[in-house]
Amino acid sequence: MSVDHYENFPVASWLCPAELRPAVRAIYRFARTADDLADEGPASSTERQAALAAFRADLAALLAGRPLSGRWPGLFEELGVHLRARALPAQALFDLLSAFDQDVVVHRYADRAALLHYCSRSADPVGRLVLALYRCDDEVSRAESDAICTALQLINFWQDISVDARNGRVYLPEADCVRHGFTGHDLLEAASGRAPVPATLPAALREVGTWTRDLMLRGAPLVHRVPGRAGWELRGVVQGGLRILDHLQRRGWRSFDDRPRIGPGDLPVLVWRSLRMKPPRPQPVRAA
Repeated sequence: MSVDHYENFPVASWLCPAELRPAVRAIYRFARTADDLADEGPASSTERQAALAAFRADLAALLAGRPLSGRWPGLFEELGVHLRARALPAQALFDLLSAFDQDVVVHRYADRAALLHYCSRSADPVGRLVLALYRCDDEVSRAESDAICTALQLINFWQDISVDARNGRVYLPEADCVRHGFTGHDLLEAASGRAPVPATLPAALREVGTWTRDLMLRGAPLVHRVPGRAGWELRGVVQGGLRILDHLQRRGWRSFDDRPRIGPGDLPVLVWRSLRMKPPRPQPVRAA
């Protein structure tokens, strides 16, 4: 399966145990199909929302044991097998659909709280589904997974700020834009070529980039709890996200005309940093 188009999903790689790969593929197929309904093709917003509503209805029918529409042959039948066998959290799937539905009609965010609320449904459910697959589903692990998944989503936003703006979307919160002397509309104008890129955009990206790095580091201890090879894959995911932030910083946070990406030259750095990730030191117990 192509993985180019759904950046926050750890699709079944050689690091994933063979017995889990069918479940990962089924979840990916669900997410990929719903994302395409929200974003791909010439359909109108009304048509996209109707398609997502039909997709959501089939998910509800699957969980209730009712007949499916047959519009997506095999997708829900395969997903149902793994939902039952792995006791996956169905709410995470509904949360993803909620975020995709929001993508159709919401293209700007007032502040970081609004953006985080979106990420909690567009990114975090993916991590929670994977945690459930690995039976690593305690409260601390979920919180750290949420931090990693949200950070990955935010990194993608800062990396693709011009790409999103050309598609009419601005994920840099309006409050952050205004604090630095421009608006989300200014970014849309710059993407269309009708106005210059705001001179203070790098300063705004530096601020949200620092916030994003802190969020990723907050979730990083999860790599020591996820078992086996998946824990090593997660190290690479965390370090890959941090490396993109390194590239953004090195370019002076000027990503509007120069999208940073991971290349072959980054591999030795990623391997070295992954190997050097140490578990957090236990905190001493203080006497009452």
